[in-house]
Amino acid sequence: MALEIEHKFLIKNNDWKENIQKSSDYKQGYLISDKTKSIRVRISDDKAWLNIKSATIGTSRQEYEYEIPLTEGVEILSSLCEKPIIEKTRHLVPYKQHIWEIDVFNGDNNGLIVAEIELSEVGEAFLKPAWLGDEVTEDLRYYNNNLSKNPYKNWE
Repeated sequence: MALEIEHKFLIKNNDWKENIQKSSDYKQGYLISDKTKSIRVRISDDKAWLNIKSATIGTSRQEYEYEIPLTEGVEILSSLCEKPIIEKTRHLVPYKQHIWEIDVFNGDNNGLIVAEIELSEVGEAFLKPAWLGDEVTEDLRYYNNNLSKNPYKNWE
């Protein structure tokens, strides 16, 4: 079984920008998103993926990802996925022994910035950089499938 172990945090300043290793633009849309699972299509650069994920709240959940032809990914994203489409730029930022993924959202989620760290096992220790803010791993609003239903622009 494929398992994703991840923590999500807000950002409290822009100091992370000094250490960006790589940046990529992403577009992703959801075919299905309910209380138990999500199925999405994601496009970045010249690649597309189909992703199936359990909707478990917390730090670990099942996740399966398969590369699909880019043309099919574009078709699925434009014609079959729920709107709005999630648009973001993902920046990879190394800190100590881990790589942080900093997602700067655009479109309907413009203004939202979330940092994620993926771990190899539940309970794995990690050091928190000074630019890291509050943890939001347990807050459903920050999950991409929920951002497609209730975009950040609608939050008060």
